Amino acid sequence: MKRKLALGAVLSTSALLAGAIQVSAGLAQAAPQPDLAQQHASLISQSRQAAPGAARALGLGSQEALVVKDAVVDANGTRHTRYERTLNGLPVIGGDLVVHQTAKGAVTSVDRAVQGPIAPASLTPKLSAAQAAAKATGAVRATIGVKDTEGAVLTSANSTGDAALVVWATSGAPRLAYRSTVTGVRADGTPSSQVVVTDAASGAVLSTHEQIQTVDATGTGNGVFVGSVALTTTLSGSTYQLKDATRGGQYSTDLAHKTQGTGTLYTDADNAWGTGTVSSGQSAAVDAQYGAAATWDFYKNTFGRNGIRGDGVGAYSRVHYGRNYVNAFWSDSCFCMTYGDGASNTHPLTEIDVAGHEMS
Repeated sequence: MKRKLALGAVLSTSALLAGAIQVSAGLAQAAPQPDLAQQHASLISQSRQAAPGAARALGLGSQEALVVKDAVVDANGTRHTRYERTLNGLPVIGGDLVVHQTAKGAVTSVDRAVQGPIAPASLTPKLSAAQAAAKATGAVRATIGVKDTEGAVLTSANSTGDAALVVWATSGAPRLAYRSTVTGVRADGTPSSQVVVTDAASGAVLSTHEQIQTVDATGTGNGVFVGSVALTTTLSGSTYQLKDATRGGQYSTDLAHKTQGTGTLYTDADNAWGTGTVSSGQSAAVDAQYGAAATWDFYKNTFGRNGIRGDGVGAYSRVHYGRNYVNAFWSDSCFCMTYGDGASNTHPLTEIDVAGHEMS
């Protein structure tokens, strides 16, 4: 979930951050002009030097540190620096943040999910690394023969070695955890490599993430508003998914007139989506998926921004929200777009200008 600090609170730290992240005036006079790769490397180096001052200014704990992951500068000089956090040298999952500054170094806002210092109850694990890896492998093996969220079936799972300690801060109270990798094979022969995070005290699974994505495919869509368009989809086994791995994995789901949940991922047998009419539920999904792709491309091509929040993660879209809902909305909590079907459930709010407006 993305939250922004109150502007007044952030600006009160700007003096500290400005001194820490100020660009040397001498760079502008350098000759010859460095290429883009050199400029980016220089920006990363400056941000690394500024990281300790930024950590102090943002009120992080004494055992916390900021690790620079990326930095970009807009055409007007506005700077965006993405940091990951560590606690006592351990990676903090969910502790990343983005600092936004003016060309003169003044902080305008900070995006981060965790406010204040991260302080787990204990940094001493109750389970060994080997025990944690075994717990993670057992959890994955329990899913053998069961379809996952992409419709794939796992047929085998094997641990790839001991787990590594991390700090989990994505949900609930921050806690010590282990991160393991469990490999396997899916029913269609596709390999599987799942990153599993487990509680370092109980071994309970906190999250899983499949690192191996299946083949991208080009499908055709016929939306209510966008008409006939090409769509980048994902082939999983023999089924196509309305999921675009080339744009941060963004995808579209069917809420089936519910108002809660993530919805059901759209799948199709022939990679031809929608009919252009509201009688086909896929038609609104084509509009939503195309609108998300167009928004991604606009920010990428115009500002060099990798996704809405600049971290390479694609938002997802939910269509067929509620009944007779005459609106559409963006939510930070799910990092997703949601579209109603309008009056009589026959007038979906999936126009491309709605998508661009809400996601901007």
